[in-house]
Amino acid sequence: MVDIATRVYNHKWKIDPIVRSLIDTDFYKLLMCQSVFRNRPDTNVTFSLINRSKQIRLAELIDEGELREQLDHVRNLSLSRGESTWLRGNMFYGKRQMFRHDFMEFLEGLRLPDYHLEKRDGQYELTFEGKWPEVMLWEVPALAVIMELRSRAVLKDMGRFELQVLYARAMTRLWEKIQTLRKLPDLRIADFGTRRRHSFLWQDWAVQAMIEGLGTGFTGTSNCLVAMRRDIEAIGTNAHELPMVYAALAPDDETLRRAPYDVLADWHEEHEGNLRIILPDTYGTKGFLQRAPDWLAGWTGIRIDSGDPAEGAETAIRWWKERGEDPRDKLVIFSDGLDVDKIVELHQAFHGRVKVSFGWGTLLTNDFRGLVPDNGLSPFSLVCKAVAADGHPTIKLSDNPLKASGPAEEIRRYRRVFSVEDQQERPVVV
Repeated sequence: MVDIATRVYNHKWKIDPIVRSLIDTDFYKLLMCQSVFRNRPDTNVTFSLINRSKQIRLAELIDEGELREQLDHVRNLSLSRGESTWLRGNMFYGKRQMFRHDFMEFLEGLRLPDYHLEKRDGQYELTFEGKWPEVMLWEVPALAVIMELRSRAVLKDMGRFELQVLYARAMTRLWEKIQTLRKLPDLRIADFGTRRRHSFLWQDWAVQAMIEGLGTGFTGTSNCLVAMRRDIEAIGTNAHELPMVYAALAPDDETLRRAPYDVLADWHEEHEGNLRIILPDTYGTKGFLQRAPDWLAGWTGIRIDSGDPAEGAETAIRWWKERGEDPRDKLVIFSDGLDVDKIVELHQAFHGRVKVSFGWGTLLTNDFRGLVPDNGLSPFSLVCKAVAADGHPTIKLSDNPLKASGPAEEIRRYRRVFSVEDQQERPVVV
């Protein structure tokens, strides 16, 4: 097993680059990239880093030269022969050759496009612009780079023994969480923590701990590189990015109203089974389900990623019953800001009523709260979002208004078009 503390103490990034591979990314990004490559390959999209936790002044913590060095390293990455073979031949969600030949040829020749970096008011303005299938693959590595550079900045003056104690305490904390979770009957939980991980080495350690501690209750990881190395399932479906860009390209209100369903119609043509998971909250879950075409009720399940998770699950259960579906046959994936207490609570509330599953993110792969002075390693809310498509701003409403993004005037328009009424604010931790 890797001695993480010693590797951190040595501070040799060329031995430990933050992003080690083009597939050191989340599986859903590759699935979405193939869909975009097929359906919207010429759309120009801009992604931008957004730090929701303004009190974390990243440009004062992270050295610009180190940041550029890591980003330039990512730009030089390409698929290895072994990685390409794994993507082409491995079985994902029970299906071989999930990725088509033309998409694999595109991916094998890909180098990520250039980036634009500036400092402003103690923050980094980091943007990526280009053809959608190329630029979208910057999101996860960009977040991983920023998060780990922040961790390295906090740890850089610690001694060898201090680091050993720090990681021992963090390991103990995670193992105690795992011991609590292993008591849950029929547990299904996956690692969703790539984007805001403490580091690659720590995510890899956390996954190994989950494998040993939870056995078959651990269903896999969103991280493709870790999945390949540890011979476990790569987990993921789709994200808010797809409806946000489709909506931005809509020429009128009626086309805008249809956009979230156009996304899923394209997805329906490509995928089946457990890849048919609805993410309904981009423009409000209740309105989305009320207007949804009947064929969507036949999909496998729903992922709940904002708002009150119990309320979201109850809404989904009512909707399935109204459409003549048995909720006990449906999968509900909870994935918003989870930690062990909330996982236990939701499992107890919905086990037996639906098939319950969890995507455990930041507080699996980055829970160092209280372990260094001034909470210097506490996780914070950092995202990298598509902010424009073919010159039009992208909008996200969410079921939590604090997660809404985009120009205020367009947010008001989207709320009108999608009939989104008053929403309850919930703290955005991660």
